[in-house]
Amino acid sequence: MPLAVGSKAPDFTLKTKTADGLKDVKLSDNFGKKQTVLLFFPLAYTGVCTAEMCDISNGLSGYANLGADVIAISVDSPFTQEAWAKANKITVTLVSDLNKTVTKAYDVVFPMLAGVGDTSARAAFVIGADGVIKYAEQTPTPKDLPDFVKVKAALAK
Repeated sequence: MPLAVGSKAPDFTLKTKTADGLKDVKLSDNFGKKQTVLLFFPLAYTGVCTAEMCDISNGLSGYANLGADVIAISVDSPFTQEAWAKANKITVTLVSDLNKTVTKAYDVVFPMLAGVGDTSARAAFVIGADGVIKYAEQTPTPKDLPDFVKVKAALAK
């Protein structure tokens, strides 16, 4: 079960790979400024994850218009995420939770995905500018996508 609505969102600092090298992305940098949509996904280079991140990338302006930043988290390395993003024109901020620290903090570990190992489950959180979780969803299976209508409704409140 993911963390509950009304809970304080665990802060984190994770790495993203940019053209300038590795860069820190800190959740609390948005506190007091804007909302954040956190999207946990199992693995880069998989069909459902690629489709989800491409769709989100194509609709990023809609989230920005709702006053939100979107951060996508997986257990892939930042170098894998960068190559995947380039290959698929993904523009969402991708951050690496290689040690699964944030995945565990949000209680969205998917054990033994396809017998390979533990990954992030597919999940969505809306974090208010006050740092409190306004929406939380973990999908029943990695093949199911979050309800993005509900995500956007939570942002609009």
